[in-house]
Amino acid sequence: MFLCVKNADLYAPEHLGKRDILICNDKVIAVKETIGTLPEGCRVIDAAGRKVIPGLIDQHVHVTGGGGESGFTSRVPEIQLSDIVKAGVTTVVGLLGTDSRTRSVQNLLAKTKALNEEGITAFCLTGAYEVPSPTLTGSVGDDIMFLQEVIGVKVAISDHRSSNMSREDMVALASEARIAGLLSKKPGVVHMHTGVGKQGLKMILEILETTDIPVKVFRPTHMRKMLDEDVLAFTALGGYADYTASDDPDKKAAEIMETLEKGVPAHLVTLSSDSNGSMPKWGPNKEIIGITAAKMTSLFTQIKSFVKLGMPLEEAILFVTKNVAEALEVYPRKGCIRENSDGDLVILGEDLAIETVVAKGQIMMEEGTVVKKGLFED
Repeated sequence: MFLCVKNADLYAPEHLGKRDILICNDKVIAVKETIGTLPEGCRVIDAAGRKVIPGLIDQHVHVTGGGGESGFTSRVPEIQLSDIVKAGVTTVVGLLGTDSRTRSVQNLLAKTKALNEEGITAFCLTGAYEVPSPTLTGSVGDDIMFLQEVIGVKVAISDHRSSNMSREDMVALASEARIAGLLSKKPGVVHMHTGVGKQGLKMILEILETTDIPVKVFRPTHMRKMLDEDVLAFTALGGYADYTASDDPDKKAAEIMETLEKGVPAHLVTLSSDSNGSMPKWGPNKEIIGITAAKMTSLFTQIKSFVKLGMPLEEAILFVTKNVAEALEVYPRKGCIRENSDGDLVILGEDLAIETVVAKGQIMMEEGTVVKKGLFED
């Protein structure tokens, strides 16, 4: 099957200007100023007057639903394929959160497999907030080694809902994930929910100072202004800092841009949505006083806020394309539009509205209408 996107104003993510893009099955096979003769039966999309960017990568998604901090009714539903498509996302990393009692690694892996079958690219992480980490095989290392979709482990630090793991526990977990990653040619990361607790990233910085574990193993997420000093120290060592898209995107964009001005390297900053995870509001004594759920659409809304505040589009999309792909060790298969990359792209209309989404060469949404939904979606 051939698909040609013609007359695109291409951000690949670097701004290349007018280009034609030819996809065969699931791969980009040509990116040229003009592609003349097309294969017989080639589907053509005319993107004249529109911007085209790589499909977005969201590396922190509660694909089976998160939450539960306010009782059984607060369990957030699992994500649907159309929710992902409408957000312009073509690659996700699924994970568990606070609740690993009514959710499981088995359930997570099954959902990850389903998303791959439905047409996007999906990976997942074993583990959850707690330690010892819940697994499928009985071992974090074996989960990473032998479960194709599992690329690392999730854990929580600096949070009153975490297991308050010791330095020794973290060193052991990181070492196990790294070795399994090396043996299976996967990232082998320790993806860390980082709460608003007193510790911040201090334990991780101390481990990096006193052990030989590479900084790339540790992937803190939910970075925020109060962690600026820790983020500066961590990224100075070459670590990636992941920020979460906000329901106040202009404020969040301004804070991240201020952090960049302080010296955090832009190529080490990534952005994720925390989609379908709970967003509890806590009182002064850590009592819950409200709860909502994150949405994946916040991811590109956050990118548009960067552009609104003066950041060029080609720089803003790095946080959800190339930077994440490099961090997950899937670049240039993902995170760009070039020959031999996966056929993942998003066509943007006026005001950077997501109009058309292509994942692995398949049209998932066209001119604002989702055309590929999950099996049981209405």
